[in-house]
Amino acid sequence: MKRLLAVALSIALLAWLASNGHWRALADSFVHLPVSVLALAGLGFAASYLLRALRVFDEFRSDARGRFVACLRIVLIHNAMVNVVPFRGGEAAFPLLLRQTFGTPVARAVASLFWFRLQDALVVGIVAAAVWPGVPLALRAAGALGLIVFALALPRWARARHDWAERGAFAARLGKLRDAFAASTRHARFGWLWTVANWSVKLASQSLLLAAVLGASLGTGAAGALGAELAAILPIQGVAGFGTYEAGAAAALLPAGIDFEVGLRAALALHLFVIGCALAAGALAALLIAAPRATTASGSPPPSNESSSTAPHS
Repeated sequence: MKRLLAVALSIALLAWLASNGHWRALADSFVHLPVSVLALAGLGFAASYLLRALRVFDEFRSDARGRFVACLRIVLIHNAMVNVVPFRGGEAAFPLLLRQTFGTPVARAVASLFWFRLQDALVVGIVAAAVWPGVPLALRAAGALGLIVFALALPRWARARHDWAERGAFAARLGKLRDAFAASTRHARFGWLWTVANWSVKLASQSLLLAAVLGASLGTGAAGALGAELAAILPIQGVAGFGTYEAGAAAALLPAGIDFEVGLRAALALHLFVIGCALAAGALAALLIAAPRATTASGSPPPSNESSSTAPHS
């Protein structure tokens, strides 16, 4: 049912776009954009990709052993897959690429991916709580502080001693995932730094582009960009994010006096630019950066009997 609703959302966006000349207005949004804005946004996304690669390089430094370019390849291909594969299926590329490239165990990679996504959600959530319009300052501060405390306490909980391995087969599996998550939160020396830096650059680039499309202030563009990113936490997502991404941005633009249809069109232009950059970067990484053969820490290939089929979906 969730997938049917997701498809329906994306079809509804396509139907709206095909009606009343919205295609032409969308094309005009790009035609009238200054080249300098497009170049700055493109550079911002490139910087965001590099920061994400640094986060992976920091997290898996014992596996990567100085191969930063290999980490960049993983990030670019994974990012392209996430942007185009329906129902978040592209997330599976991350653990599979890490295993293929560095011989990283799938459980370890999945736990790290979960921690990365949780860090992303917490950073965006803290920003949203701090700037949410119409909410008293004290309540916004309490919300942001609560998320910060949760972010700091969660790794401590994961690393605490537990007896889950003795509570049965299901609890033992959860215990292994908890241990892998604990290892993930322990290994990254500058994980929060990379996460905050990445989102600062990413949101600034999206805000600049959205503001230029709307002919509005940078603050208005920032509200729309934040709304689009917050839509990613909804339980139902459009195919490749189409529909929910645009609706989130348009809803966040309403308090700024931007008509919902105008916000939808501007957000769709931003979404297409984001996907275009992701696909171009992913294609270049796949074509120009060769994948090194996976090896274990001892320098030998990983065991052939280890299968990735038991990895949970992210």
